Amino acid sequence: MGRHTRWQAILTITGMAMTMAFLGFLAFSRTTITVPDVGGTYTEGIAGVPQFINPLLAHYNQVDQDLSALIFNGLTRADGKGGLEPDLAQSWEMSDDGLVYLFKLRQNIRWQDNQPFTVDDVIFTINLMKDPEFPGVSYLHDLWQNVTVEKIDPYTIRFILPELFPGFADYTTIGILPEHLLKDTPARELLGHPFNLKPVGTGPFKLDEVNATFARLSANPLYTGPKPRLPHLEFRFYSSYQEIMAAYQAGDVLGVSFIPPQTIPAARNLESLKLYTARLSGYEMIYLNLQSPDTAPFFQEVEVRQALLHGLNRQAIIDQAIYGQGLVANGPILPWSWAYNPDQPVAGYDPAKAGALLEEAGWIDGDGDGIREKQGRSLAFSLLTGDDPDKVKVAEVVSEQWQQIGVSATVEVVGAGLGQRLTQHSFQAALAEVLLSGDPDPYPFWHQTQIEGGQNFAGWDNAEASMLLEAARATTDRGRRNDFYFEFQRIFAQEIPSLILFHPVYTYGISRDVFDVQTAPMVDPRDRFRSLPKWYVLTRQVIYKETQYETVAP
Repeated sequence: MGRHTRWQAILTITGMAMTMAFLGFLAFSRTTITVPDVGGTYTEGIAGVPQFINPLLAHYNQVDQDLSALIFNGLTRADGKGGLEPDLAQSWEMSDDGLVYLFKLRQNIRWQDNQPFTVDDVIFTINLMKDPEFPGVSYLHDLWQNVTVEKIDPYTIRFILPELFPGFADYTTIGILPEHLLKDTPARELLGHPFNLKPVGTGPFKLDEVNATFARLSANPLYTGPKPRLPHLEFRFYSSYQEIMAAYQAGDVLGVSFIPPQTIPAARNLESLKLYTARLSGYEMIYLNLQSPDTAPFFQEVEVRQALLHGLNRQAIIDQAIYGQGLVANGPILPWSWAYNPDQPVAGYDPAKAGALLEEAGWIDGDGDGIREKQGRSLAFSLLTGDDPDKVKVAEVVSEQWQQIGVSATVEVVGAGLGQRLTQHSFQAALAEVLLSGDPDPYPFWHQTQIEGGQNFAGWDNAEASMLLEAARATTDRGRRNDFYFEFQRIFAQEIPSLILFHPVYTYGISRDVFDVQTAPMVDPRDRFRSLPKWYVLTRQVIYKETQYETVAP
């Protein structure tokens, strides 16, 4: 018996040892790792409140633009690199003469109320913009009113242009509205429709609830694109970015939609907050009113305009006024565009040259008061700006620098009326931001015909420059367009009809508890959501094998 018992004990011990060795082998060969999981809520603070969550009406309100970008889709979408990619459209093609565009639509798209998306929705949306009483931005109406729209079949549409316009496709990024919910609404009544706060789109998220303090969204189960890992989003609305930062520190939000330059030093001190920075497609500039010979006749003199630009240390403006959140700009076409002329003349900071130009033009400080005069008129004017603190600071630094060359610019701050003052040419000089996307065509901003009713707010009436812009629109050949745009930039650099300062940089902040956030190319602020489908806040443990994951039981 004793010998039998000993053998049992030996076998038991041996078996235990083998089992432990096997388990050790498993532990060595099967590693447990952390991977993203689906679930949770991302909460972001935004300054402002929604008014029109409708892509046709959202252009003047960043909150509306942010929400519309998540809820609606266009036929195409900007790829962030100056091009377009398919969205509701599966594909499109252009005729050899550039006058006809044929779009094939995706056939598996449904509205968030489960109604099918068809070409009728596209035609309905375009007809709203064609309507003379369309209440949205005028440039949408101006473009679409002359475009012929033809339905080929339920998923094919043709656009016929009256004349060549190479940038036409960029306008197909506008969000499409559902005909079945709005078909009895005249364009003039669009502003007051309940749809604007109860939108139904085709995008990745649908709106569940919205009021003056928050908006809640959830993942759209009918969306055919990449499924987001975050099934719920919540946007909380605040009156200022300072309040958003306080809300972040209190743990009320995970993200800060925008961090103004003035608050960046404080934001950098928050270890839990990760800052993301991206260049925006546009520039900050000072319009010089060339249509005001009575109040600002000196702007008619090219030497004065050249001197004003040479008198600005634009890098110092960026560093002092906006904490480095900008890149010095040269010319009216973005430097990362195929149409940019790298050989155009560049007016660098040169106060001595600025002074020489002014003296050559007869502007001297005869009475010793620090301000130059000519024929009894002082070189003094007002510099208009919006009431954003960063814009005001930029204007103040500009004014200080011009003071050093004998030019007086009194900063005039206005609220919501800046756009109207620009349109009416009711200013002397004005600081404004211009955002650009897609085709580099600068026609809307600098052609003679755009002085009245267009965006040529400076009133630059240059026949040669306008001819070049027309010629560039009359061909689809990029090489020929390039030639015209290169020459246009040379003239612009010589004439300096307005002063282009810098490209703005956009900074937003997200908690380090939100993972896989990636900085994507940005045309405007809503593009911060470009990588949103990959974001996540929850994780799970899995056993890693060579070719697969195996979830660990809780």
